[in-house]
Amino acid sequence: MALKVPRHDMPCQDPHVRAHNFEEVALGYTPETAVEEAGRCLQCKNPKCREGCPVNVLIPDFIHKVSESDFLGAAQVLKVKNSLPAVCGRVCPQENQCESKCILGIKGESVAIGRLERFVADYELQNGTPKFEKPESTGKRVAIIGAGPSGLACAGDLAKAGHKVTVFEALHVAGGVLMYGIPQFRLPKEVVQTEISNLKEMGVEILTNQVVGKVTSVHELMANGYDSVFIGTGAGLPYFMNIPGENLNGVYSANEFLTRTNLMKGYKFPEYSTPVKVGKRVAVLGAGNVAMDSARTALRLGAEEVYIVYRRSRAEMPARHEELEHAEEEGVKFQLLTNPVSIEGDEKGSVRALTCLRFELGEPDASGRRSPIPIKGSEFELPVDTVVVAIGQGPNPLVTKSTEGLELNKRGNIVANEETMETSIPGVFAGGDIVTGAATVILAMGAGKKAAAAMDNYLKQK
Repeated sequence: MALKVPRHDMPCQDPHVRAHNFEEVALGYTPETAVEEAGRCLQCKNPKCREGCPVNVLIPDFIHKVSESDFLGAAQVLKVKNSLPAVCGRVCPQENQCESKCILGIKGESVAIGRLERFVADYELQNGTPKFEKPESTGKRVAIIGAGPSGLACAGDLAKAGHKVTVFEALHVAGGVLMYGIPQFRLPKEVVQTEISNLKEMGVEILTNQVVGKVTSVHELMANGYDSVFIGTGAGLPYFMNIPGENLNGVYSANEFLTRTNLMKGYKFPEYSTPVKVGKRVAVLGAGNVAMDSARTALRLGAEEVYIVYRRSRAEMPARHEELEHAEEEGVKFQLLTNPVSIEGDEKGSVRALTCLRFELGEPDASGRRSPIPIKGSEFELPVDTVVVAIGQGPNPLVTKSTEGLELNKRGNIVANEETMETSIPGVFAGGDIVTGAATVILAMGAGKKAAAAMDNYLKQK
């Protein structure tokens, strides 16, 4: 029966309307749709979907509750393993994780696990969250550096274990990339802050404007009464292409462009006075989710034409398929097999064009993707007045360089035990993008949860 029932699409705003507003694109399932979609689940005795979830959510269990219209019960099952379900239901690449393992997907379409997760989490947010019963205190104190996905997940699990958790966040608001990186139209900030409020209800203390590496250090925290420290500072240092013209006016890193728009509320100008200069024609360099976020943001800020400039073909684009589709529907244009070689400026020092080369694909490289090869004589100019560089980001060295004895790899990431997430310093653990390099929200959360379990064991032995 489940095979014969088609997967339910996610209702969305009309592309021509949403391209000009910052309201959430996906509108969410109705209760009726959620129950019908949940009814497609086979309730496998050996659920492969759980194997694909980095935080090991009890997927069949919560879906069964949804099928019975017990939405609050489903939320409680979800939160056994996931402290941020409303976030994960929106931004996790379920198609490559839990849904890719779904048995229904072998011959048809997998159960829409992510959409059901979002529905359940939103239902609970709208209808009341049961009061958290705090466990007996262990008397142990833990410091978490960074209030992003990894740090928040770690904090939630340690609070459940009865430890006193304090989170040190460098920015003026908690959430990390959930607040500064992912746009409002994909992840409403109200949702993020509600999830964080739930952590505070669990007893997690969050201190903002605390730049560890400046106001204090890892070793000082350990010396001042903290029994263990978790480093989850993410990957917030943007990479550039190192081509001529990157210092011209009108060139942004995606990090700066999205932070100005999201965290600093540039999209609400003039209510907020954060300047975000966007010209009529914008080129975004890169083809990942951050590039799609930047391109779609530029459209909403008033750009008339927005280009994704990428040196490989569509098949190699790393962004989620859903994000590619949404970007195209909204009018973003793809300049594929194209690579910028320089950014041209005018007499005032502002961007006027992007000089590019056409490419063709050769043999696969070490990553399995076909290597782009430049075509001689194919150079051309793409007239633009804004360039956003979205080719990735690495670790900010502020914490790592100020922590003596902390082992790093050649990229500047922290070296941590893959099973326990413990670093070279006893009692200091790390996880998320600061260890792996830039990855997904859910992988960072999985690392935070793994570290929390190991930290709990460590604290019990102290």
